Amino acid sequence: PEVTLREVTAETVRAVCRLQVAPEQAGFVAPNAVSIAQAHFEPKAWFRAVYAGEDPVGFVMLYEDPAKPEYYLWRFMIAAEHQGRGYGRAALLLAIDRVRSRPGASALLTSAVPGEGGPRPFYERLGFTATGEVEDGEEVLRLPLG
Repeated sequence: PEVTLREVTAETVRAVCRLQVAPEQAGFVAPNAVSIAQAHFEPKAWFRAVYAGEDPVGFVMLYEDPAKPEYYLWRFMIAAEHQGRGYGRAALLLAIDRVRSRPGASALLTSAVPGEGGPRPFYERLGFTATGEVEDGEEVLRLPLG
């Protein structure tokens, strides 16, 4: 099925909040309900549900500050039962395309909790590299957009 990024609405918010990563991945990403709540208090947050066809399968949230050339992938998750099907890669490529279309964007940053089963190898397969920086115990990764 086609992967799309869609607005979270009053009709879809419960389904998006029910999406969860596998128990062993829970320490790597906040629950979607927390992310959606944070987004409503941060004017620079842009968030969408990840859909495969008509089914919600994940969540993505960016921090967009057009005054800075580096944008930030704040949250990203694909629910446990939908992992391994290419949805994450497709969704992240859509998010990267969005950032490329933003004013002055030169890079997309993200961070990853280090540890077995963490998301760093996934990000590296898409071209992110470690910067050597650590923020709040998370490794900072950078994808140049030039």
